[in-house]
Amino acid sequence: MALADRGPAGPAPAPTATPAPAGSGAVRPDLEPVFRAAYARVVAVAARVLGARDEAEDVAQEVFLAFGRTTVPAEEAVGWLSVAAAHTALNQLRSRRRRVRREEAVVGNLTAPDVADDVVTLDERRRVRSALARLPRKQAVALVLRHSGLSYAEVAAALDLSPGSVGTTVRRAEAALRKELNRHASSE
Repeated sequence: MALADRGPAGPAPAPTATPAPAGSGAVRPDLEPVFRAAYARVVAVAARVLGARDEAEDVAQEVFLAFGRTTVPAEEAVGWLSVAAAHTALNQLRSRRRRVRREEAVVGNLTAPDVADDVVTLDERRRVRSALARLPRKQAVALVLRHSGLSYAEVAAALDLSPGSVGTTVRRAEAALRKELNRHASSE
């Protein structure tokens, strides 16, 4: 789906940026080069959270549309877009989790057993994504960005942290994720 093919999207939660002048209708002159340079990374960040490339591409479209309405300098775009992708994907994940809970409450759990290995793998991924969605947003975003291949310096710039605190933030996020996984594993 091309960037221009997507309809209006809601605002992507992201670091604060000055919006483009209302009603200007102008497209940022740097949108295309930023899109070409950062699209793969934005999709990768969203896919790491969501586990589905097609959903990640939808998130990327939404994030680039939001970026097009800001005045974020092009040299800060990759960090801004990465954080926005993580936030938007986490929002989508949380929304999906709420929808699934509502559907299960109405229908009940009618899942039939499947091939054991596939079920275990899918269940583990679901548990990790669910636990990730329960983490504080800053920890979840730091963890996703770092495990998506961003350097400590890039994570620090994207989250407005000092580079020295990124390691601590990521380690705390990993510990919180393990705690969430263990807490919910014992309750199941």
